[in-house]
Order: sequence, then structure tokens, then C-alpha cells
Amino acid sequence: MNPTTEPTPRKPRVALLVATAFGLGYLPRAPGTWGSLGGAALALSPWWLSRLCTLVGGDFVIFGYGRADPVLLFEGLLVLITAAGGLWAAGRAAEFFGAQDPPKVVIDEVSGQQITLVLGGLWPGIRTAADSFGKRHPLGIGLLAAGPNWKYLLLGLILFRVFDIWKPFPVRQAESLPGGWGIMADDWLAAIYAALGLWLVRVLAF
Repeated sequence: MNPTTEPTPRKPRVALLVATAFGLGYLPRAPGTWGSLGGAALALSPWWLSRLCTLVGGDFVIFGYGRADPVLLFEGLLVLITAAGGLWAAGRAAEFFGAQDPPKVVIDEVSGQQITLVLGGLWPGIRTAADSFGKRHPLGIGLLAAGPNWKYLLLGLILFRVFDIWKPFPVRQAESLPGGWGIMADDWLAAIYAALGLWLVRVLAF
């Protein structure tokens, strides 16, 4: 063995698994869109488990305001886990692939789409899913109280992809941040724009 030969770097398998959203990033066409669909599915998962949570813990008081569906707690926890895990995994994957923002890394789209639907779903005055679903809001009230609504989901997907591709200020500037921050932060900011768009459409719908 040549002593000057550098050892092959160990493949960060767990980081790549997370960064590619369990293989979505390897799909040949539009991996970012597949990542967004994965984010939508992740945002829906607490709603699917909400009945189980209700059986275990009932309603919870959130920030001293009214009573909120436990889905909100599931969503908040998942947002934090996805964002933190994505930040770590994206940085490791970018270093392994030797690129600043590899196309195979789609955990940023997963996290951004999830944040879009969660923030866009918050709406004052909502108490429980059973009381509000399909009764007051033409576009639904998001995932936190009303459950999945195809119009809301489709609009959230479109808005996030638009802002993620368009990258208005300061979304594009966030790409220059080092490591995983540069991969994740621009999608987080695009998600905020998209969530505001969901709120605006809801306001105009009344």
C-alpha cells in the first residue's frame, strides 16, 4: 500500500438516508418536487395519529389560548426534528458529494414544505377538528385543526415550489450560508413566504 495514499472517506450512510429523504433524492426527475411531496406526507402524519393522541391525552392548552388539537404538538415536534436532523444530514451529505447543494439532498424541501403547511394551517379561533372541519373555511384551515383538505394542500405545494425556485430576498442570500445552513435556511425562508401566501388567500376568501 502506498503510504501517501489517503484513505477513502467513510460513507455517511445515516446522513445520506436522512438527506435524501429515504431515497426520494435519488429519483431521476424533479427530486425537489418529490421532496416537497414527502414533506406534505410528513405534515399529514400527525393528523393521522391525532385520534390516538386524543385517546391518550385529550385536549391541551397552548400558550394559554383556548384549547388546541394535540395535532399541534405532534406537528411542532416533527418540525423541530426534521429541521435539526436535516441541518446535520445536509451538511454531511454536501461534504460527501463535494457540492454546495447537491440535487440528491432533498431534506430541505421536506422541511420547507412541512413548515409551509404547518405555519399556513395556524388560524386563530380554531378549537377542535370535529368542530371546524369543512364548516367555515373554503380552503380548509390547514392540517392542525381541520385535517387534510386537497385545495389547501395543493395551494401549499404550489406556493412553496414557486418561492423555492423564485428565491425572493432574502431566500437566495441564505444559500451563501456555510454547510447545512446554506442548504436548509433558504427553504425555511421560502416556507415562510408560502405560509403567508396561504394566510393571504384565506383572508381574501372571506
